[in-house]
Amino acid sequence: MTPSASPGAAAAATGLSPSRQSLATRVVGVIRRPRTTFNAVAQDPRWFDVLAVSTLVAALSGAALMQTQVGRQALVDQWERTSAAFGHEVDDTGYARLESISQYGGWYAAGAALLALPLLTLAAAGGIHLAGRHTRPRVPFVTALAVAAHAGVILGLRQTIEAPLNYARESTVNALSLGAWFPALDAASPTARALAFVDLFGCWWGLVLALGVSAVYGRRARTVALGIMGLYAVCAALIAVVLALAAGA
Repeated sequence: MTPSASPGAAAAATGLSPSRQSLATRVVGVIRRPRTTFNAVAQDPRWFDVLAVSTLVAALSGAALMQTQVGRQALVDQWERTSAAFGHEVDDTGYARLESISQYGGWYAAGAALLALPLLTLAAAGGIHLAGRHTRPRVPFVTALAVAAHAGVILGLRQTIEAPLNYARESTVNALSLGAWFPALDAASPTARALAFVDLFGCWWGLVLALGVSAVYGRRARTVALGIMGLYAVCAALIAVVLALAAGA
């Protein structure tokens, strides 16, 4: 990345004490005023509280859905579709086993959320830090982690919206994905699989993350956003190819 003094580095150089924003202010700010919020985060890179809240919200939303009969049945249908996609049809005995396992659907959804968001945050922070390793002055990893953790607010919000949508639709199929806009596509096709991994909130998350990187490293937000969205599209395509190959095998 092009060497540029970040807002946090400028504050440290002048000896100014960065203003501390409350957790609620930062959470709302990521949604309503991301650029301003990330400028403050660059000066005061806190990450644990916002990551904990986003992860907890996502876990509770998923668990609440899976505590209902509708949610558990949707989960069983998801497992059956996944098995069929890999060439393994579920017989009556297998279906009954899935229904029995679905009684623990709340724990399954909560555990998945408790793992997924922190791991994604660490991966995003590692990528940000690696991409900016040549900047001067060097931006510490904790700042990149704070940016990634605050961008995760969007993913936590996604879960709170997706849960009631899935309940109303009686399905775990992502209603916010691009794939949902093209119902005529063969669900097993690589195109449909790729579109299923790209959703509105994922794109929003990428744009917000780009604003955070721009605030910390002084890069143009548009350039960073194009890079992140391009990587997002490549990852979706690779996942689709891997799943298609696995199903064929």
